Amino acid sequence: MTQPAPLWRDALALAAAAVPVLPLRAGKLPVGNCPACAGTPPRCGGRPNMKTAGPCTCPAPCHGWAAATTDPRTITSTAWAPSWREAAALAYHPGGAGLTVVDLDHQDAITWARRTLPATRTVLTTRGQHWIYRGVMQSANAVRPGVDIKSAMQYARWLGPGTGRMTHLPDAVRALVMKEDTTPPGREVASSLPAPWDRSTATGCRHTERYVRTGLERGLALVRARTESGAGSQAFGVARFLAAHHTACPGPCGLAALGEEIVTAAVLVGVPESYARRAVTNGLQAAGECAA
Repeated sequence: MTQPAPLWRDALALAAAAVPVLPLRAGKLPVGNCPACAGTPPRCGGRPNMKTAGPCTCPAPCHGWAAATTDPRTITSTAWAPSWREAAALAYHPGGAGLTVVDLDHQDAITWARRTLPATRTVLTTRGQHWIYRGVMQSANAVRPGVDIKSAMQYARWLGPGTGRMTHLPDAVRALVMKEDTTPPGREVASSLPAPWDRSTATGCRHTERYVRTGLERGLALVRARTESGAGSQAFGVARFLAAHHTACPGPCGLAALGEEIVTAAVLVGVPESYARRAVTNGLQAAGECAA
């Protein structure tokens, strides 16, 4: 094979330490499913990304995080060789190693973690830090601005062993994901229903009303679809995405009106209103809101 030695060394060393590994292609993406596992509907028990149960005996590194392995024979197999030749980085499955990674994307997130979470092993990333705890939990993206949780059914990029002593997964990290899941659906919005976005509050927006409303409705549909869990995080993501499209506008853009509609959608599927408002406000701010 032509794979650079350092990547191979790390992969086999991690596997020997019971840490499941997998190759990543450019863009920190996992290897795509092979033709035998892809298709519509997807084969392999209906799990192109291993979201549902089902057998898979494919020898190639398909199915993202679930391709991670500690078997050196698989890692060095001919079936994995093409993926290693194209690999741009190495990843591992934190949950499979009994770990949780708190992925901090920027300095504000790091500052929050230092104030809120117990110190643990820290790994420097391109933009921030990985805080690694001993213990497994549900994974979730955007649990707060610049913070993702990577553990079960997720992969994290291997960037070295890091520094510091690893500590046990604290309840403060678990609460970032769990507090939403325990909220029963069907709550009412304490405040009055929001007035729809229009030009009276968006005199400096460079977009057409149709463009803004179409983007909003697509975002609201994503929030409404999260009837079991994750609507608060989805609301944050939708707010951040919509606000990002207005950063070049001279302003004001009336983003507060858009935010109210996102809050209402999240509350109606069970998110506490205070949590929904905080998530949407953080999402708008994270994208650099023009003007509310």
